[in-house]
Amino acid sequence: MPSQREIRRRIGAVKNIRQITRAMQFVAASKLKRAQESTLAARPYGTSIDEVIADLAAVLGVEGHPLLRTPEAGSAKLLVLFTSDRGLAGALNSNLIRHALKELESAGEGTRIVTVGKKGRDALARGGYEITAAFPGFGDKPTFADVTPLVRLLVDDFLGGRAASVTLIHPVFVSTLVQRPEAVQLLPIRPSADTAGIPGNQFLFEPDPATVLEALLPRYTATRVFQAVLESTACEQSSRMVAMKNATESASDIIAAQTLIYNKVRQANITREMIEIASGASAA
Repeated sequence: MPSQREIRRRIGAVKNIRQITRAMQFVAASKLKRAQESTLAARPYGTSIDEVIADLAAVLGVEGHPLLRTPEAGSAKLLVLFTSDRGLAGALNSNLIRHALKELESAGEGTRIVTVGKKGRDALARGGYEITAAFPGFGDKPTFADVTPLVRLLVDDFLGGRAASVTLIHPVFVSTLVQRPEAVQLLPIRPSADTAGIPGNQFLFEPDPATVLEALLPRYTATRVFQAVLESTACEQSSRMVAMKNATESASDIIAAQTLIYNKVRQANITREMIEIASGASAA
């Protein structure tokens, strides 16, 4: 049976941990609101670009731009894994890494990897995978300019024939409690098949569809990568908030259990002392 002093130390240590996890929970909750608003606000923009590209592709065909064409056989696939730089985010990173490993198995040999975030880079490096390029996370307030170097790398590899396809592996923010890992093909761009009789007639293009497509596709690629970054940021903050909330509740349960043990030990010590006093008095 531990002594009262040991139990008090345990309770004090758990209280300190609970104070930290509660603070992290509140910080993540405040960051989540901003990240969630940014993510949800960016989705309609991506949907609208999909509609325009579908209309353009229907007019020009898939050979109308290099980003729409599939490179010649022999090029390796390129996977881009988005994870966080920091831990304490529940199962978010482990689920993403597990999903990426499945994609690597199905992609076959020669697949190249680009990581965004330290957790994914470290996990794949420990697994013996060769990483083509590694980018740190883009922080709690990512901007469109932050993703420019990553987008340039992906587009250059695809146009240069070094990548047959580019797939983004990132979490999708469904709700505060649900973040789903997803693999989405970025390049070659596949226009939406849901055109419902509107291709070629939904928009009037000036000066001409080819010029509009030339300007739009690079922007579309950057938008998709930026959307993946926003989704990852919202998922990270959401997962961290839930994880820290669970940790705080677990700490409270431990404190309650240790307090009960402390009271039992204290009561047993008082009873023993009273018996010793009574025995000493009767012996005298």
